Amino acid sequence: MDIEGYAKRGLRKGDTGLADRLAERIREVKDISPEGAKKLAEAVIVEARATLDVKDDVIASQPCGVTMGAFGVGSRGRGDFYAHSKIAEVIGKTNAVCDSSQMDDSGVVRAGGQYVVVTVDGMHSRLSDFPFLAGFHCTRASLRDLYVMGAKPVALFSDIHIADDGDVSKIFDYTAGITTVSDLIGVPLVTGSTLRIGGDMVIGDRMTGCVGAVGVAQELTARIQSKPGDVIMVSEGAGGGTVSTTALYFGMHEVVEKTLNVKFLEACEALFEHNLIGKIHAMTDVTNGGIRGDAYEIAGTAGVKLVFYEERLRKLVDPTVLKMLGSLKIDYLGVSLDALLIIAPPENAEIIMDAVRSKGVRIDIVGKVMEGHGAYLIENEVERDFTPKFRESAYTPIKKLVGEETPMSFEEMKKKVDQAATHAIQKKERMVARIRSRDQSLAQASAKPQKLKSDT
Repeated sequence: MDIEGYAKRGLRKGDTGLADRLAERIREVKDISPEGAKKLAEAVIVEARATLDVKDDVIASQPCGVTMGAFGVGSRGRGDFYAHSKIAEVIGKTNAVCDSSQMDDSGVVRAGGQYVVVTVDGMHSRLSDFPFLAGFHCTRASLRDLYVMGAKPVALFSDIHIADDGDVSKIFDYTAGITTVSDLIGVPLVTGSTLRIGGDMVIGDRMTGCVGAVGVAQELTARIQSKPGDVIMVSEGAGGGTVSTTALYFGMHEVVEKTLNVKFLEACEALFEHNLIGKIHAMTDVTNGGIRGDAYEIAGTAGVKLVFYEERLRKLVDPTVLKMLGSLKIDYLGVSLDALLIIAPPENAEIIMDAVRSKGVRIDIVGKVMEGHGAYLIENEVERDFTPKFRESAYTPIKKLVGEETPMSFEEMKKKVDQAATHAIQKKERMVARIRSRDQSLAQASAKPQKLKSDT
């Protein structure tokens, strides 16, 4: 519970009984005396009031009136993809080999004569009560993002934030999840950060965090390299954090075991072992918004048309996972399956698939790249539009309640989001100019010769 946010909402409403009400909320979470809760509430209100209406342009943010939930940010659908495209605009043009504008999951720079690839993945928010699973799946996701850029991972780093009342054991369970993958693949966890969420201002035991990875590459397999005439291959998938969350919150806990594997990573290792990276145009992991989301992003980035065959895709989903998703009426094409998607010239397909199969991992050709735009799915011999919905497939009871469809106000919200991104860009430009001007003035002042006072 964000008690600072609670206090600020009360202050804006002019709540005269705010201290007493906040003290009650605090005692719902914390084992604390009424007197102690009241003192804590009063201290929170003092701090909240001090930062309630900051007017300074640099310090204060300028709200646009669109919330994360309403726009679908983090929900791996149209709203989320749009928000990420605006992030790339705020970052602006860089000298990176691959940056956010290309919508890949990793960034690439040149250093020391080779490509250095960096990525970071946030843990699944619904795995807060299951730290080992959170760490395991987050690590696997981060390593996947490196492999699909054609990079060999060399190091992992982590971050974990736990709210004030969270048990310290969560730190160790989360780290155990990370290092289970680390030990299986041989990539060390070398550094990280551990903090409380919101310091003293967030109570409860919620946990969040991320795992990042660094790799090196000789050749890249970025999405933008997809070409008409290429074939699309996909490996088997049993899901990761998303499928685990589905199984947990629908009471099908036995399905979680299916997600605990490193098949994706082993398949990628096989490609390196057989020196096949140079024979691949693009790779990605089937995660954000499922095949729907990945197809949409690849087609847009590379300026091509992607066509998939539904019956071939279906055969590559773990049967137990597919059965669960089907029973819950969850579109398996719109959730993260943690499969490996490879785009390559057709003459290289068999040697690539043979290498992956040598690790005991199933893989097949599931589609093709063509001239044109967009993504399409052939189902029962009919070609259908394959663009993602507003949110990824609803895979928990709450997500089913929220729904997947685009809200009527989406276009209006996009205009406000555009304006917010523009404000951020302008603010960045003003601050860069201001700091450079100030530093230049200070440098000029310090360079002037100082007159020495004459002795009297």
